[in-house]
Amino acid sequence: MHSIDPKTISERENYKFLIGSIIPRPIAFVTSLSEEGVLNGAPFSYFNIVSSNPPMISLSIQRSNGKPKDTARNILNKREFVIHIVDEQNVDKINQTAASLAPSESEIELAGLTPIDSSAISVPGIKEAKIRMECVLEHSLELGGTEALPGCDFLIGRVVHYHIDSTLYENGRIDPRGLAAVSRLAGNDYAKIGDMFTKVRPQ
Repeated sequence: MHSIDPKTISERENYKFLIGSIIPRPIAFVTSLSEEGVLNGAPFSYFNIVSSNPPMISLSIQRSNGKPKDTARNILNKREFVIHIVDEQNVDKINQTAASLAPSESEIELAGLTPIDSSAISVPGIKEAKIRMECVLEHSLELGGTEALPGCDFLIGRVVHYHIDSTLYENGRIDPRGLAAVSRLAGNDYAKIGDMFTKVRPQ
């Protein structure tokens, strides 16, 4: 068993340990609008549930040299965004959106994804996702790094509208096999749902 003090290793080494250990990670494909009206889209695997009352999700968007990424800047400015679940059918196109583009260029156009209007917010989603959640920004924090150059933007969004493919939805539940969500591992690796098993929770 290796025993390592994170303060004695580099940021890159810490990153590798974290993404290699905390697996599988759900992937949020996030759409946001720039001040100029450009529809931005990017995938993030530092993503999870915060609360169900009200429904809230979290995103941690890593900064580059202390500067916010386009998605974080757009969300902080407009306070609206859409979360999509990445699945086996859309993962190839969504992977294309991870390319580094100028803020004036749309990853949605680059990947050939189809914008679709939202019901409760002004930011469009994409048609290719089986599940999308319209969100408004509830809280934001600058974390990590230094006081002058924070390491990430930690964003908490409140879900104000769900869109769920009717083939997945029955009696208030979502079919995990039909959703076929993919998860992030380390490096260039992803994972499918795989084997499922049931354990009864003790009373």
